Amino acid sequence: MLMAIFTTSARRIRPDHLNHLATRCLWHWDLGHLQRTIYGQRIYALGSRHYVQAPEAHPLPDGKSSSGLQHQQPQQPKGQQRQQQQQDNLSQHPSSHSIRPPTDNPVKKQVSQTQGRQPSSSSMASSVDIPYDISWIFPRLRNPSKLWYVVSQIVVTLVGLLSKVILVVLNHTKVYNKDRLIAAVGKRPKGVPLVTVSNHYSCFDDPGIWGTLPISLVCNTMRIRWSMAAHDICFTRKLHATFFMYGKCIPVVRGIGVYQDAINLCIEKCALGDWVHVFPEGKVNMEKEEMRLKWGVGRIIYESPRMPIVLPMWHEGMDSVLPNVEPYVFKFRKNVTINVGQPLDLNDFVQDLKNKQVPEPVARKLITDKIQEAFATLRLETEKLHEQRTQ
Repeated sequence: MLMAIFTTSARRIRPDHLNHLATRCLWHWDLGHLQRTIYGQRIYALGSRHYVQAPEAHPLPDGKSSSGLQHQQPQQPKGQQRQQQQQDNLSQHPSSHSIRPPTDNPVKKQVSQTQGRQPSSSSMASSVDIPYDISWIFPRLRNPSKLWYVVSQIVVTLVGLLSKVILVVLNHTKVYNKDRLIAAVGKRPKGVPLVTVSNHYSCFDDPGIWGTLPISLVCNTMRIRWSMAAHDICFTRKLHATFFMYGKCIPVVRGIGVYQDAINLCIEKCALGDWVHVFPEGKVNMEKEEMRLKWGVGRIIYESPRMPIVLPMWHEGMDSVLPNVEPYVFKFRKNVTINVGQPLDLNDFVQDLKNKQVPEPVARKLITDKIQEAFATLRLETEKLHEQRTQ
């Protein structure tokens, strides 16, 4: 009997009735579901994304405005009015499931830009491969303990003596204008920083060059330089990192720019009046080509609280003492020529850049260009001196 009643009723329903019935069933079910869930912060659309749109995506003209008077919409049926009211409620009660994407927080955006400009060692791995975590090194170099100074003195003494034996005793090394280097290292006014720059032809350039200094300087951890060393060469293991850390080497991550912990630490050491050595070429120049110098040295000089003494140097023959090919063993009886240039007087130049408020990237480049010019002159002199010695 139930089957007969259902069949008779179904015959009387026209297709347009079915559409109207399905629409009303869907509407009543969704409205009831919305009322049950709106207070639980779970708001759903009518089952399709295009039913809910951002108000600014399709603006509706106001009836009181001129545009609204010109484009009056016909009066909507009651069912569509209720649907429009529900859409307005959805736009007034956003939730975590809202279709509209969240607006970027300007504070977080500013912080991310600052971190991108000055990346910390913890965020370096995202852009450059770091084989070993070097973040623990910087706090120890910034605030050395008494034990650190004791161990550093031992390491500096051993390395200094070994460098002196290899470069001075076992090879033929000639230093031109050596008094300039000794005066800058040991006799400069207290609190005045020193920044030495030189070409980079061999892995033995540092500490080898400093083996030519007197023992009172080369074996003194309070006087010897701070130097940046590649993180992927010198700081790949715990033992290596510890050794170079006590040797006053700062891990620099090549490829992430001038705003990094290594450059920041060099500026801090200049603020203390220490000696910082920089290889502006940024790597071992095995081809001995004229390279554009990196701007990190320009930032160190520009941002140093006190203008440092900038001393350029050039050397020839270091790659013959320790070749850049395997098996990487020291050679003896080789000629090495080191030429110390005149200190660069950049006080007025840097101060003029600051007074004119030149943008920092431009200022760094202009300062680095001054060093590049000094390198060009010093290189020609040193190559001639070295050729005369080898003839």
